[in-house]
Amino acid sequence: MPVVTAARNAVALTFALNGFCFATLVSRIPDLRSGLELDNGSLGLLLLAIAAGSVLALPSSGRLIERTSAAAVVRLGGVLTAIGLWTASVGVAAQDSVAVTAAGFFAYGLGSGVWDVAMNVEGAEVERRLGRTIMPRFHAGWSFGSIAGAAVGIPMAAVHAPLPVHLGGVGVLALVLVVVVGRAFLPPSAPPEAPEVVRSAWREPRTLAVGVMVLAFATVEGSANDWLSLAIIDGYGARHWVGVLGFAVFVTAMTTGRMVGPVALDRWGRAPVLWATSAAAAAGILLVVAGGHWLVVGAGIVVWGLGASLGFPVGMSAAADDPARAAARVSVVSTIGYAAFLAGPPLLGQLGDRVGTLDSLLAVAALMVPAALSVAAVRSTRAPSTVER
Repeated sequence: MPVVTAARNAVALTFALNGFCFATLVSRIPDLRSGLELDNGSLGLLLLAIAAGSVLALPSSGRLIERTSAAAVVRLGGVLTAIGLWTASVGVAAQDSVAVTAAGFFAYGLGSGVWDVAMNVEGAEVERRLGRTIMPRFHAGWSFGSIAGAAVGIPMAAVHAPLPVHLGGVGVLALVLVVVVGRAFLPPSAPPEAPEVVRSAWREPRTLAVGVMVLAFATVEGSANDWLSLAIIDGYGARHWVGVLGFAVFVTAMTTGRMVGPVALDRWGRAPVLWATSAAAAAGILLVVAGGHWLVVGAGIVVWGLGASLGFPVGMSAAADDPARAAARVSVVSTIGYAAFLAGPPLLGQLGDRVGTLDSLLAVAALMVPAALSVAAVRSTRAPSTVER
């Protein structure tokens, strides 16, 4: 148990560091835009370099983990993330080059992608060894890390700290910490003596069903990240700070759900809890859209955040139920899930142009129907010694 406890703490810090790096980059995007003299459209195209790197990295991450270890791949992610943050900052501050910045963003996307899959695989193994649900708390750690990154980024932006100092310094710090904490990761499991020829995880019905569920929950989470503040401002004529406050309430509710959710998951099992959270997410969105009064809308945001909290981390756990194929399946589910973060915002924006930002959220609520239908796929395939039902 001391070994598993050390691995648990190492994984928690790894999640937090990933969130810290992400928030660090986001906190300086306005400076990146002004430094390169880009408009919003050009900035959006530049940011696609991050998405391109992640999309390329996610499908191959499982194979890398199987050939080496989760610790080795997390370290690789740390190296690429540090290189990406430093290159992007130099591209703006020293080179004034969109191409150099794009190369940095691409490297950051590669690093973030492999890092994400590896830490989820290791988190699932720690969860398996502990015999109780803990994955949602690891994802809550990512949220705490992003909050810390923003807390550092705000004063750094306020004093106009040089980008290479801020972004490059955070990248180096994260790399050093990842290398150190990776030593506490659990050793990779020994391969079976007579491995069977198995089909690709992309052809497994259960894995794809888990991916559909994760995609739906990721869209419900991502739509709040991208559109909740604007929906409140546009739909209710609220002031800007009110929209930001609404988003802060959502993040707080979602993080709270990830901290307390494991208790419910261990008591009632994955499927019943996720059916309840899918219903809660849909109900919360409906309250936000049709509530009218600020109390009702506020309550809807809280319910929405709680409902969106568990789908993604539980999907990661479900994909990794079989330790022999955990890396491949987590890679597939991550790739499907992150497609929501790439395709969701522009599609919802197009719909919002036609029906209004607030009413467009109804399409997100409708996604809870396929989410609920695919929830049965997350029932545990582990040995009955765990508490899952």
